[in-house]
Amino acid sequence: MKVQKQQQYVTIKGTKDGLTLHLDDSCSFDQLLQELEEMLSLKQYIHGSGPVIGVKVKVGNRFVNKDQREKLESMITQKRNLIVETIDSNVMTKDEALRLKRETEVTSVAKIVRSGQILQVNGDLLLIGDVNPGGTIMATGNIFVLGALRGIAHAGADGNNEAVIAASMLKPAQLRISETINRSPDHLSSEENEMECAYLNENGEMVIERLQQLTHLRPNLTRFEGGI
Repeated sequence: MKVQKQQQYVTIKGTKDGLTLHLDDSCSFDQLLQELEEMLSLKQYIHGSGPVIGVKVKVGNRFVNKDQREKLESMITQKRNLIVETIDSNVMTKDEALRLKRETEVTSVAKIVRSGQILQVNGDLLLIGDVNPGGTIMATGNIFVLGALRGIAHAGADGNNEAVIAASMLKPAQLRISETINRSPDHLSSEENEMECAYLNENGEMVIERLQQLTHLRPNLTRFEGGI
């Protein structure tokens, strides 16, 4: 009689940065814990005089709640020279998904932002209109203005240093990206009103470039297929 080989639920791979645990997402959580404990009971994982080893845990398409995360961390670290760095899952809660959607979506607004007005959004802002002197626009992501930017623009308002500000006519009273402020950019639009963008370079300094350079400066801006 042929004996069927038992499926392995835990795979441990060594990397230059430590260990990666791949945990199967098709079995029950109790089965997973049992096999994980058996595998980590091997001599090389028991606490010794060696250095602490970082562990990255990959749980695939399994949602892991707070209690389960604590059980995984406790089992991996107990009496062993291991420390859990991350527990990564492909599954998120509905609230997490909604938060991610808010942070990454593009909000389109068609209006003129006049003096004394403030337009603030989560994620990216696409403003079809002008920002007059004394007007302010803010976004946690990028800011794109199809019009004249003569007021204040603050992109990356929640600390995103990769955010950019772009406008058809860049004549701002103030530009701000994350915590970096440029009250009077050294380089502003030419008489031809060439479309330009502002970003932070590797030194955290604000730089103004032609808008055509944006796809090279921020290649991850893939929402605009084929570039801007």
